[in-house]
Order: sequence, then C-alpha cells, then structure tokens
Amino acid sequence: MQKNMRHYYLYFFALIFSVTLFFSFVTLQYNESIIAATKASGTASSGFEAASYMLYFIVLFFVLYANHLFIKRRSKEIGLYQLIGMTKGLVTRLIAFENILLFIGAVSIGMVLGLLSSRLFAMILLKLLQFDAVVTMTFSKVAVVNTLMVFGILLVIILIQMAFMVRKTSLLSLFNASKQADERVKRFSLFPMMMGAIGLGLIIYGYYRSTVLFTGQTTNLFVSMVVILATTIGGTYLVFRFSVAFLLNLFRLTKKGHLNLTDVLALTPIMHRMKGNAKSLTLITVLTAVSLAITTLSYISYYSASNTAEDEVPADYIAVDGRGEPLIQALEQEGIAFEQKTFRLTSAQFDLATVFSDDVIGMFQGNTLADVMILPLSDYHQLNREVQLNEGEAIITGFSGFQANIMPIEAPIDLTLLHQESEFPLRIKEVNDTAVLAWRVTAGGFIVVVEDSVFNQLQQLNSDSAIGYATQEQTSINLTDADEETYKLVEKLYKQTGANVLFESHEGNTVNKLSSQQSTVEYNLNLYGTTIFTTAFLGLAFLLATGSILYFKQMSEADEEAESYRILRKIGFTQDELLRGIMMKQLFNFGVPLLIGLLHSYFAVKSGWFLFGTEMTTPLLITMTLYIAMYIVFATLTISYYKKIIKQAL
Repeated sequence: MQKNMRHYYLYFFALIFSVTLFFSFVTLQYNESIIAATKASGTASSGFEAASYMLYFIVLFFVLYANHLFIKRRSKEIGLYQLIGMTKGLVTRLIAFENILLFIGAVSIGMVLGLLSSRLFAMILLKLLQFDAVVTMTFSKVAVVNTLMVFGILLVIILIQMAFMVRKTSLLSLFNASKQADERVKRFSLFPMMMGAIGLGLIIYGYYRSTVLFTGQTTNLFVSMVVILATTIGGTYLVFRFSVAFLLNLFRLTKKGHLNLTDVLALTPIMHRMKGNAKSLTLITVLTAVSLAITTLSYISYYSASNTAEDEVPADYIAVDGRGEPLIQALEQEGIAFEQKTFRLTSAQFDLATVFSDDVIGMFQGNTLADVMILPLSDYHQLNREVQLNEGEAIITGFSGFQANIMPIEAPIDLTLLHQESEFPLRIKEVNDTAVLAWRVTAGGFIVVVEDSVFNQLQQLNSDSAIGYATQEQTSINLTDADEETYKLVEKLYKQTGANVLFESHEGNTVNKLSSQQSTVEYNLNLYGTTIFTTAFLGLAFLLATGSILYFKQMSEADEEAESYRILRKIGFTQDELLRGIMMKQLFNFGVPLLIGLLHSYFAVKSGWFLFGTEMTTPLLITMTLYIAMYIVFATLTISYYKKIIKQAL
C-alpha cells in the first residue's frame, strides 16, 4: 500500500469527500438550531430525507466510478500477481482487505471533517431562513449509525464490483487494459454522419418542446416532459458518439495530413477514446444540466422572495373596508411617519373566452364566466398619473407571474364587463404588471381600471343588488424612514388593532387575515429556505462529483500517455509545445460538456422559471458563473497534473 500511494490517494480522497458530504448533511437534521428554525415548515424533515437519498445516489455513483478507475490503473499490478502464481481468489481477497482498510480510514476522517463542516452548513441554512440563533457543534449518534450503515452497504457493493472485474478479466487483458484505444480512427461513412445529424435534431426538438411546455399548446404535461428528457439525453449521446468525432475528422481532412504537434495531442486522444467516453460525457453533461437547473430554480425562489412579497402585498401594510383606521391613529400617536393610499373597489364578471385562447379556455372545463375587481381611474392615478382613458377604454393591471406566462393577454383587446342584465363593452388599451391590490383581496386575479363614470355605475348596481365582492375599499400604508425596531412595533399594532382582518363572519369568528409585506418575505423564506439549501447542497455535490470524475479520468489518461510524452521529449519537443496540445484537449474535455450542460439547463429553466419567482436572468447568470468557475478550477488542476507528468518524462 505504501508503494502504491500515488494510486491510492486519488481513491482515498474520493471516499473522504463522499463521507464528509454525507455525514455533514445527515448531522444537520439533528442539530437543535436547525430543528427549531424549520419547525414552521411541515415539509422540512421529509425534504431532508428525500435529499439524503439523492445524496446517497450521488455518492454511490461517484465512488463506484472512482473505484473503477482505481482498479483500471492497477490492472498491470493485478496481472503480475496472477503471473507469479496467485489465484484470482487470493488477489480478490488482498484487494478486498485493502479496500476495507481504506474505507475504515476514509469513514473515520470523513466523519471528523463532516462534523466540523456541519456547523458551517448549519449557519448557512439559518442565514437563508433569517433565523437568529447561536449554532453549536452537534454530535449525533443517529447520524454516525446512518453513515456507518450507508457506507457499509457501499463497501459491500464496491467489493462485489471489484471481485467481478478481477474474475471476469483475463490475464492478457489486465496487462493491456491501460493501453487499449477504444476504437480505430476510420474514414467516416454516411451512417455516422446521419446519426450525428439526428442527435443535433433531437436536441433542437427537445429545446423547442421545452419552450412551449407551459404555453397552453401542451395537452399532456407529463408525456411532454418525458419526451423532452428522452430527446435531449438521447441527442446528447449521439452528438458525443458521432457528431464530435465527425467534426474532428473534417478538421483533420482540411489539414491534408499536415497535423502539427498541438493537433495530434489534442485530436488523436479524443478521437480514439470517443466511443468509450461518449457515455460518461453524456452522463456528466446531463448531471451538470440537472444540478444547475435545480440550483437555479431554487435560487430564483430565494432571490425573488422580496419581489414575490411585493406582488402579493404591494404596500408595507394593507387594510380593507375601514379596518385600518385604528392602526392609522396608533401610528399618529406613536409619531411614526407613513404614507396612505385608498383605493375604492367594486366587481363585475367577464367571459374568459373573449380574452384567452381556446387552449387556455380548455383548462376551465366549460365555465367561462369569472369575477374581476374594478378600480376607478382617479384612484389609480395615485400610482401612475400618466395613464389617461377615453370613453370606452380601460387597462388591465396586476397581471404578472405564472398567469401572464401561461395565459398571456395581448392588448389591444375587447372586453365586456357583465352585471346581470347590464353590459359594459370596453377596449383594453394596455396590460401591465403593476401590483395595486393585495393577492388575498383579488384572489390572484387581475384588476380592470375603468373611467370613474363606469366605475360609479357598477358600484351602484352592486349596491342595489347587494352582490359582488365583500371588499369595497383597500387602504395601503407605507412607512417612511423606518428602522427594524419600528417595523416590529408596527407589526404588533397591525395585529392588535385588527387592521389585518380581511373578512369576519357574522358570528365574529375570523375567517381570513392579511399579512404585512415584511412578514410575507419571512414566510416565503421559511417556506422555501430548506428547499433552497438542500437543492443548493445537492447541486454542489453534483458539481464536485462530475468535476472530480472528469479530473480523475484525465489523471488516468495522463498516466497512460506518459510513455508517449517521454518519446516526444526525447526527439526534441519542449514542455511548452506539449502543454499547448494538452490545453486544447482539456478545453474539449471540460468545455464541451459544460457548454452543452449550460444550454440544457438554460432551456430547462426558461421553460418554467416563472412558477418559482419573478426574476430569471440574474440568478441564472450567478449560478452559471459559479459552475464555470468550478470547471475552470478542475481544468487547471488537470493541466497541472499533465505538466507534472511531462516534467517526469525525462
């Protein structure tokens, strides 16, 4: 084991890394501060449990792949053992004993590192939840038992994998395992060209289907998602298996046989290994895309928590039907500066079929009449004085989020307001996303702003018939130059004065209450905080696993190609000349999977980001930048290892 340390350290690192991630995550579930912070979220424990299973899948995939490379790098050594008379059973037992020792060491070190890192992860989670608490280092016996059980099972799987590889492989193949090319580079025929074109076509089709996933053109959402996954993954494999090699062959033909050293070092290894690498590159690309998409969508939820709260509660405090008067008096007594806006409200009905497309109408299952809130233009001028309406004109406001993406309304459009026997035909001249009323007041619908004369007629009709919305007025209160303590005081007053009551039954039992904008932000963070953390944690695990696998694979290839570098150095090529070709090779090995993964994740996020928040561009750019930075780190480490191999060549 001492003499093979250069082989062991790579595998040993993979094991320690896996144990550290798993143990730190499991320990979080039993941290008292985390339990207290996530108590408000009923799905926190189940979310942690589901994430633990996903994390174990990542660890299993990562360690099995690392073990495969580990055995392959030692293939000649295993062949020598058999050549001097050792049986396959004895060789298997020796390597099994080594694995057991490695697992004992890795699990011990990994749990210590996991215990230390769990406090850091706990602090990050509490910061996301905006939960003020002192985080202590928690040692959980349950976490230790779970980790030992999980990695005990993993050890058994590893031993079975190792025994299968040793017993199945012949003595001759063990000596040649690290020297075999995956395939000979041949002149390309029509079949590979067609398969490569089909691969590109499948990816483009998958991208197209993702863009229309939530537009009403999709009849069966589940089937469409399966089709998108199948075409994208299948197309990615065909691109790596055929398209890339075909393009490299075309490049080689343009050189007419005059390949320089950089071309040879970059193109030849890629083309020779493409058959074997196609599966692993496809898997890495898909895992990168999935982890990046999940991380981005979670970050969109977190990043949009404030904007979502502003859409749901478009003022610091909302009160309806005069219930805000006691709060206003209390604010004046406390000397708290504030701004007040009052909006008169009434209601009407309209036919959905006149506004939305047939695809959208199908979702309403026959009933196309819907209620809508009506606001007078004079009150809307408190928000925007530039809006002017001629006779018979109106605007739609407060139309945003997933509704605007799934059920778009394009102005100008004709809309007729209905009230029993009365009709009010209008021309909608503008549709905007300006939030005016609280989400609980509008029940999630949009608002129609009309001329005051039309509003007065509808209000009179509602008053005479005693039907329509219970809410007749909304008061919006915004504090000016308030600090954190002031907001805490006003939050108490908001509840004590009953200004937060939306609707109260005749018996006096409160049916529904409003929330302040700040409390809505906190609620959103509490609701999604655990999900944000677990998905980001899993995304980090995916990223480190895929990047490490690429790094390990390139290290293995560097060892196999060491003899070639020795020959090239002996005939006079310099270290810098060799490194230029290696850099081009790493640009492909790391850059192409990353580029395709970024494209996959972009279209995946773009298809449904609006279901998670209000802003896509910034969260997407930030997460993509982090992924690119991590891949650059892995590529740099790989080039450094190649540089070391080249230095040792002479």
